[in-house]
Amino acid sequence: METEFTRVAQEQLRTLVIQVMQKLGETEENTHIIADVLIAADLRGIDSHGVARLGMYEGFIRSGVIHTNVEPKLLTETPTTALIDAGGGMGQPVSYRAMNMAIDKAKTYGMGFVTVRNSNHYGIAGYYAMMALAHNCIGLSMTNSRVFVVPTFGRDAMLGTNPIAVAAPAGKEKPFVLDMATSTVPFGKIEVYNRLEKPIPEGWASDEDGVPTTNAAKVIQNANSPVTRGGLEPLGGNGELLSGHKGYGLGLLVEVLCGVLPGALYANLVYPHTEDGKPLPAGLGHVFGALRVDAFRPVEEFAASMDDLQQRMKNSSKAAGQERIYIHGEKEYEQIERRSMEGIPLNPKVLADLQKIAKRYHVEFRN
Repeated sequence: METEFTRVAQEQLRTLVIQVMQKLGETEENTHIIADVLIAADLRGIDSHGVARLGMYEGFIRSGVIHTNVEPKLLTETPTTALIDAGGGMGQPVSYRAMNMAIDKAKTYGMGFVTVRNSNHYGIAGYYAMMALAHNCIGLSMTNSRVFVVPTFGRDAMLGTNPIAVAAPAGKEKPFVLDMATSTVPFGKIEVYNRLEKPIPEGWASDEDGVPTTNAAKVIQNANSPVTRGGLEPLGGNGELLSGHKGYGLGLLVEVLCGVLPGALYANLVYPHTEDGKPLPAGLGHVFGALRVDAFRPVEEFAASMDDLQQRMKNSSKAAGQERIYIHGEKEYEQIERRSMEGIPLNPKVLADLQKIAKRYHVEFRN
């Protein structure tokens, strides 16, 4: 399907995001961070979290869910930990600064963990985990999110897709970058299939009765209904046969660390409304961590072992009909190389949405 897409240079998209976000009242510094996170998602092939999200952010800002030009507040701090209140602002800027704080603490004390509350959607979890790589640290990033996932044996969406990302440096090999939802797939993939008018694979989601469905439009309709019946399945799928209860447990773990620990909203308390139905800030929470490798062993030894670990995986016997075993992050690094040269492929519907946004805010956007 990618041949039907329009390829747009990343700098054109970056400029569009920056200019639109500035028109929406965001500070110049913050707009560059937001644009960098969105473009990073598109370059890595995570189209569901790239510039396609610009319209969602615009809607949230206009409705009051997201506040712009907000100064986050440091609430508590120890040598190795901190808690930040994002003030209902955009998730990317506060997350970028929180991860840098975690890295600085790790560089001084060997480890650092920073939590954030009263925040919003922060983009791809892997972006922040990967920030630690340049400092010879292992990075960790998690967030809770709007509820899309049904608990095992349930039929109401009660959990977010609650991603977990971990990045670890290597030597000659590419860094290990795990960036995964704790649901079968991120909700953005349902949106991608819906834009393509394709049925989703069976096992990704269930309908309002808790029965598996392949109807992407139905899943989205249910997610946007006043009572969020049905939704994505936890990682592993419906029930316990393929260990869906383990994905459910991972999703709950993220709620504990990102919701309960920092005092953020959690489960179906996120994205609240006033009594008359007016939307309030999402109240999401994030966790960022960094571990300095040489606080445990020399960096060179760690990197050599990481290379050996990856090579053992990739050089092991392949399943019938398979030519390659991938390490987490490899496919994304290859997408970056390709899309940096050829441009970022945009679905026609995404392109049309961006053109409408550009026109609305009198921003030049040519593709």
